[in-house]
Amino acid sequence: MLTVEHRFSTQGDGDTIDITPALAAAVREAGIAEGQVSVFVRGSTAAITTMEYEPGGVRDLQALLDRVIPVEGDYEHNRLNQDTNSHAHQRASLVGASEQVPLIGGRLALGTWQQLVLIDFDDRPRERIVIVQVIG
Repeated sequence: MLTVEHRFSTQGDGDTIDITPALAAAVREAGIAEGQVSVFVRGSTAAITTMEYEPGGVRDLQALLDRVIPVEGDYEHNRLNQDTNSHAHQRASLVGASEQVPLIGGRLALGTWQQLVLIDFDDRPRERIVIVQVIG
């Protein structure tokens, strides 16, 4: 097993970063051919998911989340904490903090147009830590 931490600087506000190359590098470093790759982001306002990472898909996901969980809203979290990022917490909870991908023949078993992405929903730039475990 190999565990590595990667740091990513984000702009917040839905900033979406393709982290697939970092995961592929961890797989190469681990030298494990069959198993699982687990990826997890620390923090309650960021998420990990899979998608086709291209500008249209990124904008469409942002538009969907804007409709489902608007930035401006009557949020208890914001009132209780004199805060402005309840929408970020809700979006991160909905999308989720982690993903697992099968490892087959030393490669991530992703589809042709499927990448793993880190999404930072907070309302300010952040330094995010993503933990990757390659398990054989």
